[in-house]
Amino acid sequence: MGCSGCSTGRGSNNLPGGCKSNGGCESGGCNQLNVFDWLSNMDNPSSADLPELVEVRFKNGRKGYFNNVDNLSLNVSDVVAVESSPGHDIGTVSLVGELVRLQVAKKSIKDADILKIYRKPRQNDIDKWQEAMRLEKPTMTQARKFAIEYGLDMKICDVEYQGDKAKCTFYYTAEQRVDFRELIKIYATTFKVRIEMRQIGARQEASKLGGVGACGRELCCSSWMTDFRSVTTSAARYQQLSLNPQKLAGQCGKLKCCLNFELDSYLDAVMDFPETSINLKSESEEYFHFKTDIFKRLYWYICRTDRMKFIAVDIDRVKEVMAMNKRGEFPEEIIEIIEEKEGVKKELDYLNVVGQDDLTRFDNKKKKKSGKPTKRRNSNRKPNKEDVVVAGNKPNPNQKSTKKHKSSKPNNNPNAKKEDGDKSRNKLNSRPKRSFKKSSNDVLKPKSKPNKSSNKPKKED
Repeated sequence: MGCSGCSTGRGSNNLPGGCKSNGGCESGGCNQLNVFDWLSNMDNPSSADLPELVEVRFKNGRKGYFNNVDNLSLNVSDVVAVESSPGHDIGTVSLVGELVRLQVAKKSIKDADILKIYRKPRQNDIDKWQEAMRLEKPTMTQARKFAIEYGLDMKICDVEYQGDKAKCTFYYTAEQRVDFRELIKIYATTFKVRIEMRQIGARQEASKLGGVGACGRELCCSSWMTDFRSVTTSAARYQQLSLNPQKLAGQCGKLKCCLNFELDSYLDAVMDFPETSINLKSESEEYFHFKTDIFKRLYWYICRTDRMKFIAVDIDRVKEVMAMNKRGEFPEEIIEIIEEKEGVKKELDYLNVVGQDDLTRFDNKKKKKSGKPTKRRNSNRKPNKEDVVVAGNKPNPNQKSTKKHKSSKPNNNPNAKKEDGDKSRNKLNSRPKRSFKKSSNDVLKPKSKPNKSSNKPKKED
């Protein structure tokens, strides 16, 4: 999945087309199995007389270590021509400096196996190298057709040409031994290069092809893993996983490599656990083991008579009951049921500020806001209760009102305001409307004029 193996990573000028840095970032590009040189700014005085070693990357993360005999000035992502058998090969520098010596010592590479760097490639060397890379895909398609015609039980996974087009390596997978002597002759006469067949496993095939795992990330074998250890079903049993081959298998069809990542932690946790094959007995009932919660140190048991009765028991309590049953003692309550204490609330480790965990937060529909501005009532003045029209609540002229207009009644309240005040208000209402902005404290007064005669007391005859 890195730039060295994808379709954009080995294009023109050896720059990855999909990378925004174009291979110029500090780590040397987004190539497969990349190593960050954390010793780049440090020099080791003791290695002054030792040969300078350089790590060179080829297709699909294949790396080799070479001796810089001519003391060329090399940096990460430089293209170099290196020694090969036969001829020469062209690769990209992936690591320089003191960290290369640590990698060589870690992988136990002998001095006799370290080849040398010839030179920086010329333009004709780069042209021939790019032409060889363009031949890889059609060559693999034609090679698969030949393998099917001869009826060989094998799968051609990848094809890699050498930089000088002198040799071609075919990577294949097979369940059993395959006699491909006739196939090599057909390949040599068709492609006119030296043929090398190399068998790889299913995990190495997945690392070359790349992909995305069930976790949503890039496959570990194609991003950082270099050694593949055997994975057994006992690793899934120790971790209390269901033995479902569809869930336990990876992209390669084998058991997932990540089953071994946390296996040591589980093995350390279950060292002092009692046996699950021993049943727990009380005076009236018997319980057998159902499942285990390793990191909570709980055993789950089921009652033999009532299969719907599940009980969680602590490991220490299980050991105690087993010891009592071994002595022939049967307690009345052998199981300590783990229940949460009432009234104790769990404290959240976060603050729900906007109610994002409320499932019903989208159920309440908000009312649509009207485009007309609203007018508020004057909070200091109490308006009349009769026919007060508030702005924003005006009746719709197209809609017929069902309420009848109440006739004005005489105001018999002795504390009512004087008649002069009513006259002044009516005069203000009779004026023509002006185009000015009303404040929020303005209140519209009733349109209907009060009956003056109704307020006056009637004269008695």
